[in-house]
Amino acid sequence: MNDTIYAISSGAPPAAIAVMRLSGPGAFAAVERLAGTLPQPRRASLRTLRAGDEVLDRALVLLFPGPATATGEDLAELHLHGGRAIVRAVSDALAAMPGMRPAEAGEFTRRALFNGRIDLTEAEGLADLLAAETEMQRRAAIRAAEGGIRRLVEQWAARTVQLSALVEAALDHADEDDVSSADSNLAELIAELSREIDGVAARPGSERLRDGVRIVLAGQPNAGKSTLLNALVDRDAAIVSPLAGTTRDRIEVPIMRNGIAYLLIDTAGLNETPADQVEEIGIARARQSIGQADLLLWLNDVPPPAEPVPVLWLNPRSDLPDRDAEPERLSVSALTGEGMAELWQAIEEAVAALLPAPDAVALNQRQRMLASAAASHLRAASSEPDQLLQAERLRAAMRSFHAITGAIDVEAMLDALFGQFCIGK
Repeated sequence: MNDTIYAISSGAPPAAIAVMRLSGPGAFAAVERLAGTLPQPRRASLRTLRAGDEVLDRALVLLFPGPATATGEDLAELHLHGGRAIVRAVSDALAAMPGMRPAEAGEFTRRALFNGRIDLTEAEGLADLLAAETEMQRRAAIRAAEGGIRRLVEQWAARTVQLSALVEAALDHADEDDVSSADSNLAELIAELSREIDGVAARPGSERLRDGVRIVLAGQPNAGKSTLLNALVDRDAAIVSPLAGTTRDRIEVPIMRNGIAYLLIDTAGLNETPADQVEEIGIARARQSIGQADLLLWLNDVPPPAEPVPVLWLNPRSDLPDRDAEPERLSVSALTGEGMAELWQAIEEAVAALLPAPDAVALNQRQRMLASAAASHLRAASSEPDQLLQAERLRAAMRSFHAITGAIDVEAMLDALFGQFCIGK
């Protein structure tokens, strides 16, 4: 944190403009060595950048004094011409200065977190925002990056502090007349908060928005799974042939539709008597995919298995004369297009319950686990007759809240998170 870091925070050159970002205690001194004189803070000024007597570029220079900056430190930006040679020359000039070094992945955002400019939930939201490819991903990430999750957790923590104060007061001053042993409704207030947190943790998480809803096509050999997959993604993603057992392994195809990310998975036919070891492995992987599905498209004449996931039972190849319509099955034909619009409508209706509501705060898996842990501690506190143990349970809940926002040490998790960022972020 004592070093001054620098990196390109715009797109990779060549480009019209390349924004070189500097952050740290030596940022302004480094700019002064390049530009000669410093402009007024937060005012773009044109300067000639030099390394010794050599002119490097004519660039716009902006200075942002800390701590009211994105990183909480002195921050500078050099808006260079975006040629590779110019960027390389300025980078080399900065590298030659004492105390300067290239930034690591996500290091600007890491410094913002350590300096209190953002919390961990906002950093996670920013990571999701950078990776967003659909409108739903963008909206959920914006809510997290702008502090929606932080504000929710802070509300839970504030209520827990109030409840803890009642318990602690009872412990410290139980023998005084002006302090009651405990609020008569304390247990119910703690239980109410626990139920509220459990309700939020039980909502659909943000992972499906980011990774895509897993839709698995499964059924007997030669049931038309690969043909249907190609029709759903509107391209030849899987090999199709009249021979049974053509698909021997999983085929995963990502697709975006109406602002939702899907991962469609074609699987090997579920043959009760596999012909060889390779087919047997393919069937085992197919069953594994079924167990991991968010939605199962069942292309089989026998009823679907009792899987703990939503299932759409299809009547494929409905264009063939021997494929009569059945009320409990959705008739589709990838060849003629019959039923394809209805299939997508059924998929979207089934998926709607698996995704966060458009205006809801969506927790990721880490946040849900910690929120559930906090709710568990609160639930135990609500039924704990010993006030000492009750107070400890409330403190444990507070530790879970702090872990959500990053107020406690989570160094290993931070390394994994910021490793996903680009260098200049």
